[in-house]
Amino acid sequence: MGEALALDAAWLFAAFLILLLLAACGIAVRRFLLERRGARVECGLRRPGASWRLGLASYQLDEFYWYRVFGFSMRPEQAFPRRDLAVVAQRPATPEEVTILGPGRIVAECQLGEGDTGGGVDLALAESALTGLLVWLESAPPGSHLDVTH
Repeated sequence: MGEALALDAAWLFAAFLILLLLAACGIAVRRFLLERRGARVECGLRRPGASWRLGLASYQLDEFYWYRVFGFSMRPEQAFPRRDLAVVAQRPATPEEVTILGPGRIVAECQLGEGDTGGGVDLALAESALTGLLVWLESAPPGSHLDVTH
């Protein structure tokens, strides 16, 4: 009976390892596919009163997409229109934030447009990625910040 129990435990452990390996492969494939679609910037996101979440960001034509790192959906979890997103302040990550986000991150405090009820969002980016975000925000076509309805 002891051998049967040990054999059952070994099969259970092997099944657990296979499921863990499949999940890791799924996350790696998802990240590869997201990077092919343009999500190439590692970016932490925090809403007011919430904790940091790790993710990937993508600058699209008129929207900033944010994808959760650990997930299976190919759709962005957050989408911020360029005309509604403004960086109002930036600061180095605190030591507590560095343990979550990793070293070398700069926190960009962003104000969102009037359509968002949260009022703001914090983005944690590497310095080069923050520069890219600022350039992307400033390179909007002339007049795109105007809310013109026909």
